[in-house]
Amino acid sequence: MARDPESQAHPPAPSPREAEALAFTKAASMLEDARQHPDDKTTLTQALRFNHRLWTLIQADITEPASTLPAEVKANMMSLSIFVDKQTTWALRTGAAEEVDILVAINRCLAMGLAP
Repeated sequence: MARDPESQAHPPAPSPREAEALAFTKAASMLEDARQHPDDKTTLTQALRFNHRLWTLIQADITEPASTLPAEVKANMMSLSIFVDKQTTWALRTGAAEEVDILVAINRCLAMGLAP
């Protein structure tokens, strides 16, 4: 049976979990790229700002009254997001690419945990 050309042009949208995994992977990749080019402060700043926006969205999501996450998971994610905020701010302030290593590790771990 022939497939509709329209459906071939648009792959199915990822599930929310897959979208989150992709976002964490993108943030980690951007941070790794910045780490590999320590003299490129623009790339570092862009990667850190993307990471900050991602984690701001996570904070907003877990504090949403309609969130169905268990309270313990919300508390743990909030604690982690506070750490990520502080580390991101520190890396932006210092401009030191090596400060992103822990952020890469956190984002990679979460992406792996969310991946199907």
